[in-house]
Amino acid sequence: MGFAPSAAAYDAQSKQWYLGPMQAEQMWKVSTGKGVKVAVIDSGVNADTASLKGQVLVDEVPKSVSYHATDDYTGHGTTMAELIAGTGAGGGLQGLAPGAKIVPFRIDLEGLKGAEEKRRTPDDTEAIRAAADTDVKIINMSFGSEGPSSKEEAAVEYAASKGKLLIAAVGNSGQNAGTIGYPAAFPYVVGVSSTDESGTVSKFSSYGGYVDLTAPGQDFPGWCDANFRSYCDDVNGTSSAAAIASASAALIWSAHPDWTVNQVTRALIDTAGRDWPKNDPSKYLGYGAVRPRVVLADSGYDPGSANVDPLAKENGEDLLAKSSSSSSSSSSSSPPTPTASQPQQKTSTGGTSAAGSNAQSSSDSNTLWIALGGAAAVVVIGGAGVAVMRARRVR
Repeated sequence: MGFAPSAAAYDAQSKQWYLGPMQAEQMWKVSTGKGVKVAVIDSGVNADTASLKGQVLVDEVPKSVSYHATDDYTGHGTTMAELIAGTGAGGGLQGLAPGAKIVPFRIDLEGLKGAEEKRRTPDDTEAIRAAADTDVKIINMSFGSEGPSSKEEAAVEYAASKGKLLIAAVGNSGQNAGTIGYPAAFPYVVGVSSTDESGTVSKFSSYGGYVDLTAPGQDFPGWCDANFRSYCDDVNGTSSAAAIASASAALIWSAHPDWTVNQVTRALIDTAGRDWPKNDPSKYLGYGAVRPRVVLADSGYDPGSANVDPLAKENGEDLLAKSSSSSSSSSSSSPPTPTASQPQQKTSTGGTSAAGSNAQSSSDSNTLWIALGGAAAVVVIGGAGVAVMRARRVR
């Protein structure tokens, strides 16, 4: 169902159910994301929506012909940008980090019009590298594909070496094989799954060893009209969850501008809502639900070492640590199903290998509790299985 965003009888924010539980109003008293730039690599971004006026730094997109086009013909990238940094003006979507700014990178997704638009549009690997060479702190990638690409992996490693926080949607194959797509499945990328308003893991949300965090991802509006005349209700996907995770990171980084990517990542992981041991992450929820308010509310929060990658064991090497000091100073085919005795592991090409470990989850319940804000929300794991040990990322 579409609706006019300017209609007085309805506004998008009234259906952004997560803003209350995440205590957005309280967080904004501490941080709005000001000073943080987020690259949105997507279908483009319409900088002229009411909610995005003044929020999109089109002039900071590299000026070469292949990168300069940012027009959005599907609304997907614009939705992601609004979820991250929208002001909510005109009844539009309210971003979780309205003080942040968006640097848009359009890649060759569906909806492009004509050969000239395609010529002016890079592939995802080019866009990742281009974003890495700007002063953005966070790279949001609400897209994915099945097969791993060595070229894409190299671009991810390049961006990580520049100290960027890479966040990606894990995919929407939960009702099928559950396969997590790339780039989310690559080392150095924080993969985000989706939950609904009740805290239930979204049925469509992909799952497996590459889920790092979870965030709200369904039952709120998004753009559905190529002419940007109306939103649609219930625009669902891990794309939206990734955007909300990126906004959460922006809030934290804005409040602590001297922190490195390692410290911001560690803060997201350490404060995530979960009731299982941190060293035993869930294949559905990873380390838990993003809760930036926990960091913002604690003036004495200790983010740990600036030069130690909190996901080094999973990433296979401390690449982020190698670059974090200079960064802060300078501004598929389906993987085989793991068993309890042979958990899935990452290889350098995004494949899997048997680890020979017998580590498994201590959880024997299919109902887990998280707290998005002040109140707890139940998280129901689909099916009868328990949340097993998450895959370790190795090279």
